[in-house]
Amino acid sequence: MEPSTTVGTRARTNGREARLLLGLDFAGTYVFAVEGAIAAIAGGLDPLGVLVLSFATALGGGIIRDLLIGATPPNSIRDERYALVAFAGGATVLFLHRFVTHVPPLLLLTLDAAGLSLFAIAGARKALDFGLRPLMAVLMAAITGSGGGTLRDLFLTHVPTVLRADIYAVAAMTGALVMVGGQRLGLPSRTMALVGGVACFALRMVSVWLGWNLPHFP
Repeated sequence: MEPSTTVGTRARTNGREARLLLGLDFAGTYVFAVEGAIAAIAGGLDPLGVLVLSFATALGGGIIRDLLIGATPPNSIRDERYALVAFAGGATVLFLHRFVTHVPPLLLLTLDAAGLSLFAIAGARKALDFGLRPLMAVLMAAITGSGGGTLRDLFLTHVPTVLRADIYAVAAMTGALVMVGGQRLGLPSRTMALVGGVACFALRMVSVWLGWNLPHFP
């Protein structure tokens, strides 16, 4: 195969991967925005408050991560499509809240776990791309995955759930650790991203199913 053909094939492959990751990123953004809007309605917020909370829940973690690693302005601020997806999630709940609030909890949990996995892996990969060490990349995964939910709880004057219940940030860190560790061992980055995402998703689902929580101090 000629070099020009090889380069063209590689560019098309990278383009397809980028589009796939962007689509998954938008899907996770939408799911988290819906969750934030549902929490806002349960907290008695007005329509503006619902949209604000949907935006913060969906994009807060990524914004915090980008500010910490020096990716400014944050991607979700530079690319208006992220805001549009987040507001679309909030608007969906506003107009269809009677239906959305009756969605089976298991379905919401599954979508949330999928979104957490995607955001955790994306957060760790972006941190590595910006030259951060593996430990900090794992921490950025936790911030990306759980930062929005933390902001949501703070806006609603609740102690953040991630700090008192559920295996959530730990699941994000576990998935990122699997991915980063595999890459350090020389395994393909795409494969390890998939394996890390599956590990995060599985740990999150199993922890809810079995009622796992981190130990509490008396």
